[in-house]
Amino acid sequence: MLSSSERRQLYDRFGHAGLRGGGFEPSSFDLGSLSDLFSAFFGDDLFGMGGRMGRARGADVAAHVELDLAEVATGTTREVPFGVAVPCDRCSGSGAEPDTPVTTCPTCGGSGRVRQVSRSVFGEFVRAGTCPTCSGGGKLIEHPCEKCQGAGRVLEERTLEVEIPAGIHDGQRIRLSGEGHAGSAGARSGDVYVEVHVRQDERFVREGNDIYTTVDLTITQAALGATMTVPTLQGDEQMTFEPGTQPGEIVVLRGRGLPVLQGFGRGNQRVLVNVTVPRRLTEDQRQLLEEFERLAGAETYEPSEGFFDKLKSAFR
Repeated sequence: MLSSSERRQLYDRFGHAGLRGGGFEPSSFDLGSLSDLFSAFFGDDLFGMGGRMGRARGADVAAHVELDLAEVATGTTREVPFGVAVPCDRCSGSGAEPDTPVTTCPTCGGSGRVRQVSRSVFGEFVRAGTCPTCSGGGKLIEHPCEKCQGAGRVLEERTLEVEIPAGIHDGQRIRLSGEGHAGSAGARSGDVYVEVHVRQDERFVREGNDIYTTVDLTITQAALGATMTVPTLQGDEQMTFEPGTQPGEIVVLRGRGLPVLQGFGRGNQRVLVNVTVPRRLTEDQRQLLEEFERLAGAETYEPSEGFFDKLKSAFR
């Protein structure tokens, strides 16, 4: 039984609510219930809260996988390992030893939240917070589970088979809904986000869905024409270069690039011609080149499209 002075102090601090509940009363409408309302309409939790504080949505898990560029071209399936919290099989996620009682928290009425009412010259102020008696769980466990120590969850290693679509880009993530950490008190599990890393391929440079590669021709091969082996995502391919092929020329292989992610069509492969110039010459080679230069005329070096014009054409 409270004395008159004690009742007066409670009234001054908490108003009428202080006289009814000693300063605390179960929260009937707070951010938790707002979260449930938004979740019902939008399918996700407001502010990352899983309804009431005692029923928080499980945390998300990050995982990684590495691919070769050739795997990006076809798509692939990978087994991805990660650690995750799952419901304890001994207590079925309740946190209590089997066949032991679990009671509703008398302070918050099972909501896991309480609100504190205070008075000031500006009126009454209501502050909602986690219930101090049950720490937001809404339940009181007399005998915690021996396996999970009352947490209701345990850690385990899990491996999931993940389908990676063709055309995926480096750094993109694949979301596996509901495969993350288990939520508390039966709340929904979090998600797994698998981040994809594409290993660099020394043969190719990726630009969007297009890929670029180079082919080296000697000055005689460029002048006389040649058949060269060029790498593609589908394997090596023989390409014929016409006599008079110029350095910087770009040959486009239509549809030989990467698939459009979740779309139709493929990019192109663009082969950039690099003409190598000899750095060391024997005396005979020098004399032959000097003789060639003496016999060459204006028609020998017919002007062609400039290098930057070639690049513009390649991107069109």
